[in-house]
Amino acid sequence: MAREITQRQLRNQSGDVMRGLDSGESFVVTRNGVAVGELRPVRRRRYVSREVALATFSHAAAIDAARFRADIDRLADQNPAPRA
Repeated sequence: MAREITQRQLRNQSGDVMRGLDSGESFVVTRNGVAVGELRPVRRRRYVSREVALATFSHAAAIDAARFRADIDRLADQNPAPRA
């Protein structure tokens, strides 16, 4: 849950806020008691190596390409004609 801080706390304690963000903490910034913004940590992308990805899916069921295509054609409107 996000910790509520005032605009003044953000200004005067920005170092503490940044350290909190580094550790995964989120903040809701208020002005005159009204929430005006949210600060939250940026989600870091994680790299997954080819070997790990292949190992993860090595026991997955095989995909029948023709059946997969038929399912997509049945569920998705792929008519190239303009709609309007």
